[in-house]
Amino acid sequence: MGKFVITKRANGEFQFNLKAGNGQTILTSEGYSGKAACLGGIESVKTNSQDDSKFDKKESSSGKFYFTLKASNGQIIGSSEMYESAAGRDNGITSVKTNAPDAATDDQA
Repeated sequence: MGKFVITKRANGEFQFNLKAGNGQTILTSEGYSGKAACLGGIESVKTNSQDDSKFDKKESSSGKFYFTLKASNGQIIGSSEMYESAAGRDNGITSVKTNAPDAATDDQA
């Protein structure tokens, strides 16, 4: 089962990573000024990850594939790693949809 891991950045902002059951990071959040906002972002991922229209499939200028997950207000709440193929990116989206809803939260901040 996946889990959300909360950490604190060097600049004092909070962030979370959604990790799959195998420990691989499948989604990284933006920075949050407070822990409460970070926890709200996690809840937003749990909700919005179940709506296909909230995922934006993208390709970088270097030809790698990635995706972002948006909240209902259109703000990006998380981004994936870079994938070598579109199929890899699509598998990443499936992994977020599978892992996020029931993922535990591991607060390391």
